[in-house]
Amino acid sequence: MYKYAKDGVTVSSVLDTRRAKKNGLFPVKIQVTYKRVQKYYPTGKELDREAWQRLLRTRSGNLLEVRRDIGSSFDRIKRHVQELTEKEPFSFDALNRRLGRGKGDTLNSLFRHRISRLTAEQRIGNMLWYDNVFKSLKRFSSRAIPLTNVTVAWLRRYEKFLTGEQKSPVTISMHMRAIRALLNEARKNGNLLETQYPFGQGKFEIQEGEGRKIALNLRQIKQIVDFSNHNPTTACYRDLWFFIYLCNGINVADLIRLKYSDIVDGEICFVRQKTAHTTRTRKEIRAIVTPEMRAILDRWGNPPAPSNYLFPFLNGNENAMELKIKTQNLTRQINRHMHQIGLALGIGPISTYTARHSFATILKRQGANISYISESLGHSNLRTTACYLASFEKDERIKNARLLTDFKKSPKG
Repeated sequence: MYKYAKDGVTVSSVLDTRRAKKNGLFPVKIQVTYKRVQKYYPTGKELDREAWQRLLRTRSGNLLEVRRDIGSSFDRIKRHVQELTEKEPFSFDALNRRLGRGKGDTLNSLFRHRISRLTAEQRIGNMLWYDNVFKSLKRFSSRAIPLTNVTVAWLRRYEKFLTGEQKSPVTISMHMRAIRALLNEARKNGNLLETQYPFGQGKFEIQEGEGRKIALNLRQIKQIVDFSNHNPTTACYRDLWFFIYLCNGINVADLIRLKYSDIVDGEICFVRQKTAHTTRTRKEIRAIVTPEMRAILDRWGNPPAPSNYLFPFLNGNENAMELKIKTQNLTRQINRHMHQIGLALGIGPISTYTARHSFATILKRQGANISYISESLGHSNLRTTACYLASFEKDERIKNARLLTDFKKSPKG
């Protein structure tokens, strides 16, 4: 009577005549077929063969009501199938979770499903992060964790376990946010009752871990730019770090993908890979190509051509995992050499994050509008930007503290 097909998945309303009930009626079910496998989902309605045949053209009040109920069951399953085929690889497990049939679902199965989906979407960075959290959970509990076991008390025990592993507050909060994201999806799909949801005010509240704010001042930036140990490799990674700083504190994942075609009217235009899949609108970031950046390209870049990458780290044939590995390797190399430079200059450890934090903080100290800084970093809100803005230097705080007792400058009267 009702039928729908999309991407190899067929949904149909059928009279299941395989076995009659004791009353002689047959159950009406919604049949879902995928890769020749059939699964049946109940509608709660029963009919005999004759009534089933009359159902489509009936004018009977009772049968019309039955038809509407069957249609509602069909539409519900059809909607979930549509969403699954559009957003992720279809599976009966995923459909069952959405239909609330996965009462035996575990936190482990939610992680496996999310990891599988991210892998299929080639979102390797997120996949690796969820995989990392999943491994942590398996260290915490050798058994599968039913969703009903994820209570406030359980989350506090897991938080204590992570602290025992010497995880930072930032890392702990990120672990908890991964769990919360999965439970939000389970709650949306009806697999977790509202009363069982452990997060929120008065329940388990995730502490917003604030990472150590690391930002350099202009004098230190100049020391880095002028640094030389007469090693061309060190000079290359020093210049790449400086390019990151000048290019709005660009992430290495974005830097490695830049092509000459991304330079438009003297500006580098790019979209952050980190937020490309998490925001509704495509937010383009623009960074002026300064003379210093052009000099770095002349020294270490590919020959200028629209199809060429700015820097010679990719060949364009990498799959998602290879791209992630090359990004990680380049990040490690930059950080290793910058760490050595920082120690040699007495500045302390320096990383690619230092370049990004310094870009934002130096602009702040020079009086730039925070909205401009936020737009340059590609942030979705000003609160995120505030996390990047380090405190003023200690000498600035000392100077301001002295103002509190600078009675000589106080007005008379």
